[in-house]
Amino acid sequence: MTVIAKELLQQIRRIQIRTNRIVNDIFAGQYESVFKGQGMEFKEVREYVPGDDIRMIDWNVTARTGSPHIKLLAEERELTVMLLVDMSGSQKFGSVQRFKSELAAELCAVVALAAIKNNDKVGLICFTDDVELYVPPDKGVRHVLRVIREVLYFQPSKKGTNIPAALRFMNGVSSRRTVTFLISDFLAEDYETPLRIAGRRHDVIAVVLEDLREKTLVDAGLVSLVDAETGKEVLLDTSDAKVRKKYEALANRKFAERDERLRRTRVDTIHLRTDRPYVQELYRFFRMRERRLA
Repeated sequence: MTVIAKELLQQIRRIQIRTNRIVNDIFAGQYESVFKGQGMEFKEVREYVPGDDIRMIDWNVTARTGSPHIKLLAEERELTVMLLVDMSGSQKFGSVQRFKSELAAELCAVVALAAIKNNDKVGLICFTDDVELYVPPDKGVRHVLRVIREVLYFQPSKKGTNIPAALRFMNGVSSRRTVTFLISDFLAEDYETPLRIAGRRHDVIAVVLEDLREKTLVDAGLVSLVDAETGKEVLLDTSDAKVRKKYEALANRKFAERDERLRRTRVDTIHLRTDRPYVQELYRFFRMRERRLA
């Protein structure tokens, strides 16, 4: 147990160091500019001067003092960031550099570290067929390390994917608008309407995790493919070019249908692959949000 715990801590520490550098060097300032606060809150009153917006006159103070005063408002900056992470069987897949679950952990680390640097809270929901873990929103480095640890090492009891259940749970525990990163491969059903509805209440970003071998096969002779969520097994002769071509066509159609389904939800989407650096895709997303809000 001691060895396992030591390796766990070392891996978490490596992710913390690597993602902390990304946050400091690349996303410094961008996070705050692309995610807005909950609204406006009262700050103070001061005397009216020509040019001030008369709609902001505080009539109570004006009547009491005998001279016009206006309300000054400030953005209520503090946010709650929710990380909804798919822990289904398909997340334990990766053919090149890492599993999808490991990519999810690094992404969660980047988002969580950026959030706490801006004094925002971070919460975590891990789901499969149902919600299996909930870590309430909190602040601080220790809390972020727990979030990373849970995404990396939490052992779910089920293998399926139920995105609507995760969204319903989030709505139940979130009384205010949140910035929600929904991290999954979205190889599931019946989530389009719940995701569209969640996107109206919250700032939802769908993070799609993909692996190269989900779309293409290599010539490796007879290969047994097992669905990680259902356990269904299929034997394929990958030495046959026609088999590889048919597999690729079916896969491309399936992923195209998924992407179209996500497009109809009208939530922002980021595509990340396990065999490619994710920093450039995140940077592209932040720049897109900046341009849209400018």
